[in-house]
Order: sequence, then C-alpha cells, then structure tokens
Amino acid sequence: MKKIVLTGGGTAGHVTPNIALLPRLNEASFQISYIGSLHGIEKELIEAQQIPYYGISSGKLRRYLDFKNLSDPFKVLKGLAQSLRLLRKIKPDIVFSKGGFVSVPVVLAAKLRRIPVIIHESDITPGLANKIAIPAAKKVCCNFPETLRYLPKEKAVLTGSPIRQELLSGDPKKARSFCHMDSQKPVMLVIGGSTGAKAINDAIRSGLTELLKEFQIIHLCGKGKLDSNFLSVKGYAQFEYVSSQLKDLLALADVVVSRAGANAICELLALRKPNILIPLSAQASRGDQILNAKSFQKQGFSYVIEEESLTPESLQNALQAVLREKDSYITAMAKSGQMDSIETIIQLIEHEI
Repeated sequence: MKKIVLTGGGTAGHVTPNIALLPRLNEASFQISYIGSLHGIEKELIEAQQIPYYGISSGKLRRYLDFKNLSDPFKVLKGLAQSLRLLRKIKPDIVFSKGGFVSVPVVLAAKLRRIPVIIHESDITPGLANKIAIPAAKKVCCNFPETLRYLPKEKAVLTGSPIRQELLSGDPKKARSFCHMDSQKPVMLVIGGSTGAKAINDAIRSGLTELLKEFQIIHLCGKGKLDSNFLSVKGYAQFEYVSSQLKDLLALADVVVSRAGANAICELLALRKPNILIPLSAQASRGDQILNAKSFQKQGFSYVIEEESLTPESLQNALQAVLREKDSYITAMAKSGQMDSIETIIQLIEHEI
C-alpha cells in the first residue's frame, strides 16, 4: 500500500485542505498518517477523521523581536529529531505539507530522508514556514495566479485550494432548525476564523440592534469569545466554533462576513456566496489577507472593508450594497472556472512516488 504523511497546523486553514484530500487519497489506496503539533487545533480536527496522528514539538517562526525567539529554535530542532524518527517508523512514499510552523521540521526531515515533498501555499505570497520549506519540495501548489511569480518556475503549479466536498451538500433547513431562525429575514453568517476576530465581534455586537432589523445573524465568534449578554437575543445565534454544521450554515446564509484567509475565501468562491471580507490588518499580520482580499475584490467576488475602517455603520452599508448587487457577485464567481484542485493535487502526488 502507498503511504503518505500529511502535515500542517497552527490554524484551521492549515488543516482543512488536508482534510479535503482524505476521501480521494482513500480512493487511491493510500495509507494516511498525520504529523502535527502536540496541542494545536489540527490534533482535534484530524483525530475526528480517524487518521493516525503524531504530535511533535514545534516552535513558532517570528519576524519580530520576542523572548520566545531564544527558545523556539530548540523546539524546532527537537521537532526535527522527532520527525526523523517518525518518518523512519512510518516509511511514507511522500509528504504533503499545507504549511504552518509545525510543518517545517517535518519537511526538513523528509528531505534528509530523501522522501519527496509537495507543498501547498494558500496565500498570494509564501509565508515564512513555506519559504523555509520550498527548497526541500518537488512541487509547490498555489491558489492565486499572482503567487507564481514568487515561486521557483520549475516547481510552481497553479492548483487552487482543495475544497471539502461535504460543504457543497449543506441543508438550509437543518441550519434554520439548529439556529432557531425563521424565513422572514435574510441570514448573515459571520466567520472570524478558528480563533475568532475581536474587531469583527465588537462591530457585530455593538451594532446588533440595527443589524437585527434587517438580518438574522449566525456568529462564529471563536473559542472563549461567547458573550453571555446576547445568549437569548432573538435572531442572533452565537457559537465558538462549529464542525459538521458548517455546511448547513453556509447553505442557509444569504451573505457571509469573513476574514480573508485563503482557504475560507476559496470555499466561499466554490459555494458562490456573496461575501464581505475584513482582512487581518497589516499591523497584526504580514499582510497576506489584505492581498487575498484585494485579489477577490478585483475579480468581482467580494466586497472588502479594511479592519481600520470597520464600524457598525460601515458594515451595515456594505451589507446593503452586497445584497443590492447579489446577482453580479454570484455571476462573477460562477465565471471563475475554479479548478478541480483535489484531482490535480492527487495527480501530482501519484507522479512523485
């Protein structure tokens, strides 16, 4: 049996594309293992898929001054030693990395053991982890045409992002029942990412009275970010995080307010969901979400609000604009010709083993 090790973690966006590949990898008779961090979100998500999971030490790679920069390199070295032992034990034919800092020791260990590696870069410009890992890779998959200029020409492959196929089969009736909502008002789904987004949460809750005059709101606010003051407000359903219910919530939503992580927005594109993107600010990130959002705005897929300009009023105006132009957004997304990324990636994997 062919063997593959998947890796990637730190946020759900570094895990869900790997999960999207699982059904097709099973069909292709791969024995699948996963290497991630000891306590990251990937552990819970992957173990739910009943995939063998191995946790390793991992240190975050930072571009800024921090005392942890003194200790984390030793965590990476420990993770490298653990990865070398795991790869010797598992004996995979190939490693597929979705990125994130936990993937670095796994990819470097694969290179040392002469195991071929394929990397997927979601954002327009490669993150630091993937920049370190790219020299060890046979191929580097990407989502955006703009990304090709940042990658070695002989390695770069434009694939798009693997989309979990179950997201395409949501049931709005189940979501309506789950959230106790009626059919009288349009539904807005708010997704702040797996760790939540304070700026978005604050804008929604401070403007809730006005927003509820026109919308019912499903708010995925992030772990530990539920607000007990709003638990019994009619038309407002808040959850820290959902898993199996997400497909139904997306099916019910008339408009989605979201961060601009590459995997999240590619899912919105596949579902043809009119959306408002609020990218993470450049002060709090390397600016990748801003570039992602601008690309989608340029292509007519999204309305964008910069985090610094986010207020209850600007959000209300954006929602009204998106609903007025709903059909044009849907048409633009339908014409995007999103690629069959799963099949393309599987073919690359098969070719390298």
